[in-house]
Amino acid sequence: MTTDIRDIPEAHVDRALDLAYLAFHEKAGDATRKRHREALLSCERVGAYADEEIVGFAAAHRLGLSVPGGELPAAELDFVSVAPTHRRRGVLTGMMGELWRRCAAGNRPLACLWASEEAIYGRFGFGPATEAYTVEIDTTRPLDLRITPDRRPLRLIAPADAIAMIAPLYEAGRARRGGRLSRDEAWWRRAMLSGDEDGDDAKDGPSRIVVLGGKGEPPAGYVVYRVGEKNTVTVVEMAAADAPAAAALWSYLASIDLTRKVRAWAVAADDPLLLFAADRDQVRVTGQWPALWLRLVDVAQALTARSWAAPADLVLEVRDAALPANAGRFRLTADPSGATYGPADGPADLALDVRDLASCYLGGTRLWRLVQAGVVEERTPGAARLLDAALETDHLPFTGEEY
Repeated sequence: MTTDIRDIPEAHVDRALDLAYLAFHEKAGDATRKRHREALLSCERVGAYADEEIVGFAAAHRLGLSVPGGELPAAELDFVSVAPTHRRRGVLTGMMGELWRRCAAGNRPLACLWASEEAIYGRFGFGPATEAYTVEIDTTRPLDLRITPDRRPLRLIAPADAIAMIAPLYEAGRARRGGRLSRDEAWWRRAMLSGDEDGDDAKDGPSRIVVLGGKGEPPAGYVVYRVGEKNTVTVVEMAAADAPAAAALWSYLASIDLTRKVRAWAVAADDPLLLFAADRDQVRVTGQWPALWLRLVDVAQALTARSWAAPADLVLEVRDAALPANAGRFRLTADPSGATYGPADGPADLALDVRDLASCYLGGTRLWRLVQAGVVEERTPGAARLLDAALETDHLPFTGEEY
């Protein structure tokens, strides 16, 4: 079978969406379809055509991803789908190859995605780089805490006024934690502040936004939430400047009348709630899962662009079947002042696949655990822990939103 990999024009966007809904077994209502269509019009769209039929589809948002010490341009892949009649025919491989070429041309050293099937994306060099917990709070009784919540006032604000107030706090969080995606105003309104309250596929109520802090002062925290079925408060996103601010927001959510449960589908593995909750029977982790999957499209640029917590001087033997420029032996010399990365002739201290390097890149996965699991080879004793110390970050990486 011959397929033609090329751009999907605007006139074919609805056809591409139909393929995605078919591949993911989804039925989208009018509101969801409209939101998806708007998102696709602002991103790159790669299609695989067979006899002018779209049999493969992949979109790439042009966003930035926070990394330790800064931010890098990234291709955030979305709607990656292949027609069930054309599986195992090289369609996905062809689209990925085109995306890698576009990343190189656009100077985007990173790519990322939410993996619908984790077994697929490892072979394309993606590794799970952030971890998330799902947390539920029993709110049939007051939330019991070990710390005193911030006493500043809580204010309910309108979605129309929200972005200017809460976006700076989100950006401050991106500076502290890897794995956070950049956002423009359209993204905020489409993905975070829209509750589809007028849509035919709404499940919860409209988005509500509460900020911590008096009028005229920058908020110390915010929460976006919805109240839905079974008297459950669903947390869309929360950000807080410190633990007392977070405690104030969690206490508010737990005190909303006529509700019995708070559910946050994604919180960071080091979220302070899990430590300042006095009763862990009341605050329970109900799920733990890899969130954002990361691909180092240009390993050298990615490694030299991030910050480093400690010195390391190691030779890495990197395997990358899809992007040969990344494969080979390279010397990484890093310290808090910066890093260099280039070809090396000597023996390797560590041998690893590019997917495992991606998993460790943001500081969320310990390399020595991968050595213990047998997927990374430590050829010089202590090399894994040395690189772990250099990769360490103050906060674990976290991605809490689907784009």
